[in-house]
Formats: sequence, C-alpha cells, structure tokens
Amino acid sequence: MSNIAADTSAYGALCERFRRIGLLADTLGILNWDQATVMPEGSAEGRGEQIAALSLMRHELLVDPAVADRLAAARDEVGDFADPWHDANLREMERAYRDAAAVPGELVEAAARAEAACEMAWRGARADNDFAALLPSLQTVLDLTREIAAARADALGLTPYDALLEEYEAGTRTADLDPLFETLARDLPGMVDAALERQARAQDAVLPDGPFPIPAQRALAQELMHALGFDFERGRLDISHHPFCGGASGDVRITTRYSEENFTESLMGVLHETGHALYEAGLPENWRYQPVGNALGMAIHESQSLLVEMQVSRSRAFLAFALPRMKAAFGGDGPAWDVENLYRLYTRVERGFIRVDADELTYPLHIVLRYRLEQAMLSGDLALADLPGAWNEGMRELLAIVPPDDRLGCLQDVHWPSGAFGYFPTYTLGAMAAAQIFAAMRAALPDLEADIAAGRLAPMVAWLRAHVHGQGARLSAPDLLAEITGEPLNPRIFLDHLKSRYLGEG
Repeated sequence: MSNIAADTSAYGALCERFRRIGLLADTLGILNWDQATVMPEGSAEGRGEQIAALSLMRHELLVDPAVADRLAAARDEVGDFADPWHDANLREMERAYRDAAAVPGELVEAAARAEAACEMAWRGARADNDFAALLPSLQTVLDLTREIAAARADALGLTPYDALLEEYEAGTRTADLDPLFETLARDLPGMVDAALERQARAQDAVLPDGPFPIPAQRALAQELMHALGFDFERGRLDISHHPFCGGASGDVRITTRYSEENFTESLMGVLHETGHALYEAGLPENWRYQPVGNALGMAIHESQSLLVEMQVSRSRAFLAFALPRMKAAFGGDGPAWDVENLYRLYTRVERGFIRVDADELTYPLHIVLRYRLEQAMLSGDLALADLPGAWNEGMRELLAIVPPDDRLGCLQDVHWPSGAFGYFPTYTLGAMAAAQIFAAMRAALPDLEADIAAGRLAPMVAWLRAHVHGQGARLSAPDLLAEITGEPLNPRIFLDHLKSRYLGEG
C-alpha cells in the first residue's frame, strides 16, 4: 500500500487493524462459499458456530474502545497526507466503526449463528415446498434483525429500515425509494402490457432444442467468462442452490445452477455473476484490506453485474460473438440458432414467478414486492406466518400472476433466511446505474459495439477498471456516478432504455 503512515501513528495502527478485519472477512467469505457449494449438510451446526465465532472476532476488532481514540487522533494526522485516498480511507474507517459500534457483539454472534442455521433450513424447505418448516428459524432471524435494526436506528438517528439500508447502500433512505418504487409500480405494468402486445405481433422466439449437457454448459460459460477477463487462476465457477459471487480478495468464487432443458438462464446467470466478479477483482490492489479499497456499496456492485448481463450480454452485438460458441458447444443448427432469434429470446418479456429468471422489464416489479414486504415484516405490520398470502397478493397486483406454490413464491430467495433485509432495493438502483454508466461508456468508446461483436471485450473492461472498479470506495455512489456520467443517478436513463429495447421507442 502506498504512502501508509508508520505503524507508530494512530492512522498506521488503524490500517493494521483494518487489515486484520479484512482478512477475517475474507475467511468468512470462503466459509460461506464452502457452505453454499460443497459442505456436507451434517456439518451445518459446526459451520454455524465457526461463522458466529469469526463474526464476533471481527466485530470486536472493530468496536474495541481503542479504535475510537485512534480515529480521533488520526483525524488530526490526515492533514499531513498529500494523497486524498487516505482521507477517504479514514472516512470509511469512521463509518465502519460508527455502524459496528451500534450493535452489541452478542447480537452479532447470535445473528450469524441463526442465519447460518436458517439458510440450511431454507434449502430443505424450498426443495420440499414447505414454508411451515422454515417458519421457526426464519422467525428467529427476523426477531434478531429487528433488534439489530433498532440498535442501529437508535445510534444513527434513523428509522429501523433506513438503518438496515445504510449497511448495503450508505445514504439511501426510504424517502428516496418510496416515490421511485411507487412510480415503477404505477408505470411498469402498463409497459409490460405494451411490450407483450408488441411481442405478440412479432415473430416468436424459439428456444433451441435440448438437452444441453451440464459439462457443455459449464465449458461455454467458462469460455465467455474468460473472454470477459475472469481470471481462473484467482477464481472459480461452481454450483449452488442460489447463484452468487463470493469468496475472498484475490480469490473470487461465483456459482450458478443448471437446467439441461434450457441453457440460456444459467448462462446469463453466470455472466451476471461475472460482472460482480470483475468488480471484485478490479478493486484497487494497493488498498486491499483497507475500507477505501472495498466495493462502494451494493447498488454500484449490482450495476456492474447488470451492465455485463443486461446492457452487454443480451445485446445483438454480444450474441453475434457468442452464437458460434453456443453452436459449437451444443451442436446447434437451424433457425433457432440465429442471432435475431437469440436476441428475441434474451429480450423476451414474460410475467414469471422467479426473480432471478425475470426479464429486464418485469424485474423491478419483483423488487417492489420484496421492498414492501420486508418493510412490513420488520415493522410488525405483516406477521411472518402471513407472508405466503401477502406474497401471492402482491404478485397478483404487480404482475397479474399468482404462484402455484411457495417454492415459486416466498421460498425462492435466500436473502431473508440469510438476514439480508434491506438488500433488495439495491438491485433496481443497480439496474438504473448500469444503464447510466453504459451510456457514458458508449459515448467514451465509439467502437464499443463493434468491439463487443468481435469479442474484443478488453477495452470495455479496462474502461470499467479505470472509472468504476479501481475507484473502490474513494467517493460516494452519487459522486462516483456524477464523475463518470456528469450527473447523479437519473432513473429516466433506465426507463428510456427499457422503452427503446422493449417498446421500440426512441
């Protein structure tokens, strides 16, 4: 790390402490990846204890009373630094301490243990379509989440839900999200209707005939990951119940799930997670294990996955590059294996039950539903036992469909069992940021579309490395977007993109 203060200074001591905190976070990342991929189910109880113990150790390192004294002393030292990254690093240290000190250590430990157990219970409940089996452990997680939210709210002067939002997207408030999501809930259903009518008048998209062997799907996914710059010397692709990107610094693990009947869903899932992985791999290496070297929050993180998946990988240009590789992987031939057909397939609008498989137009409505429900659960306005019915009613209102069972309804996501209340809004914020960043990148790289069609993806990734990934947490999300695009988050850019792609407007 460049220009770090000597260990004898308060700031240098803080840097060493946060390095240890970062190493513990990496260790937890690998343990969580192992739990989700290869850990035997019988090991769940022990793994929960391991995660709880390490979570407590990390928390105690962060909230040690000596940290507050060193933060105060370091604030005086920062004026000696010419590099503004140190100012940002200290700012992020102060924020991390403030947020962590709000929650008692025993509550952190209890929540980590409960979440690990609930995630394992969720796997069985989802497979068995048995919400009642999940209810006791999910209630424990919700109760602990309420306690954490209350503690954070009291310390930070926020509402409980805003205090949870702060963990995933600093500075975002329900006052910002409510009007945004109400606009989406009001306008998108009509846009979905119009897109479906337009789609019905066009030539049908045809799903290529399978089966599609999983080894061939994996090989194709790895080939496209490699083209995007994923480093398999410092990362892996595996299988899990729910796709995710995790692992550790310099060891990025992504997962997917496969269906031999349809390769398209898994492939886009892989490309989505590759966007996350590229961001993690591109964070400023000189600041590894320092707060300023971390990702900037989940909205920007999601912007990178959605830029790769939605803006790039579902484009005609990318499909022109990928098509010969798809045909070679599966021996494809005939009209279904045509760029225009694949484009129609990958931009097909459908009212579906599963969020992770949703198209770009209906996806925000899935997020509006979860945003409403988790607020109601947190406040106590919705009893957990009533979640399946509330879920189904929300799906009827927003998407005009009702899941036939809970496996396709409220059991589909791992987020609430793992304690991630307040996370879901960042998906839609990320989609909006992705459209805005991609528009700026397209303006900066006049040959972008031709490069993508030819599989020359390095210029795109290099631009993202310079303007997004390599910036770490140096700026706030609004300031980063303004630096890249000339303005803070502008939802109109995203809505214009949807109208152009799905309604043929603009």
